[in-house]
Amino acid sequence: MLDRRETLKTLATAPLFGSLGALRSWGAEYEARENKRPRVAAIYTSFTYRSHAHVILENFLQPFLFCGEVTDPGVDVVSFYRDQTPQGDMTDAVSKDYNIPVFKTIREALCLGGDQLAVDAVLSIGEHGNYPRNDLGQIMYPRKRFFDEIVAVMKASNRFVPIFNDKHLSYRYDWAQEMMETARQHRIPFLAGSSVPLAQRQPDIEIRKGARIEEAVSIHGGPVESYDFHALEVLQSMVERRRGGETGVRRMTFYEGDQIYRAAKAGLFDWELVEAAMHAETGRTISRLESVGDEVKITPHAIVLEYVDGFKATVLRAGRSDVRWNFACRLKGSKKPLATRFYVGPWHNRNLFKALSHAIQVHFRTGTPPYPVERTLFVSGILDAAMKARQAPGHPFHTNQLHFKYQASDFSQVRENGKSWEVITEDIPQPPDFNNGTPGNGKS
Repeated sequence: MLDRRETLKTLATAPLFGSLGALRSWGAEYEARENKRPRVAAIYTSFTYRSHAHVILENFLQPFLFCGEVTDPGVDVVSFYRDQTPQGDMTDAVSKDYNIPVFKTIREALCLGGDQLAVDAVLSIGEHGNYPRNDLGQIMYPRKRFFDEIVAVMKASNRFVPIFNDKHLSYRYDWAQEMMETARQHRIPFLAGSSVPLAQRQPDIEIRKGARIEEAVSIHGGPVESYDFHALEVLQSMVERRRGGETGVRRMTFYEGDQIYRAAKAGLFDWELVEAAMHAETGRTISRLESVGDEVKITPHAIVLEYVDGFKATVLRAGRSDVRWNFACRLKGSKKPLATRFYVGPWHNRNLFKALSHAIQVHFRTGTPPYPVERTLFVSGILDAAMKARQAPGHPFHTNQLHFKYQASDFSQVRENGKSWEVITEDIPQPPDFNNGTPGNGKS
C-alpha cells in the first residue's frame, strides 16, 4: 500500500475523473502497475506437448533464457481456461505443479471466480486443437470469440488491461478489423503476431528506417496458410521500415508449381533475391524449390504482392523444413542483395518462443506493445486475401481493402541475439516435458 505522502503525490498527477468508479478503476490499475507483478489469465485452445500453449507458458512459469541471460518472467499466471481437452492434455499436471486454478469459462478465469475483472493482462492462445476448416482451407480457430469474451468482462468491470493474441487476429479479415477497432475504442494495449521476426538473424543485418527498398522475398518451408503467415510477418517486420512506411497492397497473385518459374522468367519477381535468401541458409545456389538437399519433394507456391507505393514482395514455399525462414531484399543503388536467415535455435521452433514470451511480458508489464499490432492486422488481411487468390492460381487478385498505412517501430530490444544458443546448443536434447531447458529448471 502507498503511504499518505506517496498517495497525495500520486493523486496530484492523476487525470481528472467523472465518477468515483472511474477513479477506483484507475487506482486499481496504478497499484497493479507500480506495486506488484501483473496477474495474467491464460486462455488457450489446447495444451499438449509442443503446442503453442506449452511453449509459451513454459516461459511464463519458469525462468528462461533471453539473449543468453536467465530472465524472470516478471508476471504471474493466476488462471487457466482450456477450450478443448485432447489426449495428452498437460493442463491438470501443470495446474497442480504451479498451483494455478483451471476455470470452466473465460469469464471465470478473468474474474478468478468472482464478479469483477481480477487480472492485469490476458494471454490468448488460439492455436492447435481440433477445429474445422472452411472452404478456403483456413482453420477456424476461435481467436475472435476469445477476444470478444475477454473484452466483455473488461467492459462489465470498466477496466481494460493488455491483451496478447497469438498469431494472426482471425482467419476473417473483417473480424480482425473489428478486433482492432474494439481495442482502439477502449484503449486496450494490444499485441499479436508471430515469433519468427524475433529470431536471431544470420548474418545480423539491419534495414535503416527510411531505406529505399525496391523488392524483397521471404521464404519458408512449411504448409500453406499457417507458415505463409509467419513468412508474411518476417517480410513485414523488415520492409515496413522502407521510406514512407507501410502503404498497403493493391494487388496479389498466387502461383503454384511451374507457374512460379514462368513468373520469375517473365520478371514478375526477382529470382536473384530467391537465390540470395536461400544462400543465406544453405551456403549454395538453388535452382528449384520442390526440394532442398534430401528433403521430401513438395509443390511450391508463391504469393506475389504489389504494394500501393510501387514496392513489390514475394512469399515463397521452398522444400519441406519447419525451420526455414529466409529473407532478401534489394536496396536502391546497391548491386548486391541484402540477405539473412532467421535462426530459431535448437529444438526446431520450440525455442523461438523464448523471445516471443519476453516481448509479451514487456507488453504486459509496461502496457506498451514493443512493435505495432497494425503489422499483424495487415498480415491477417493479406493472408485472408491470399487464400482467396489461391482459388485461381496465376490470376491477379485486387485488394482495395488492403490500402493500409502504419509506421514501423524499433523492436531490436526484444529480438534474440544468439547468445542463448551458446547455453542451449544443438547437441543438447530437448526436454520431453514442461521444462524450457534453462539450467536449474529441470525436475530433480
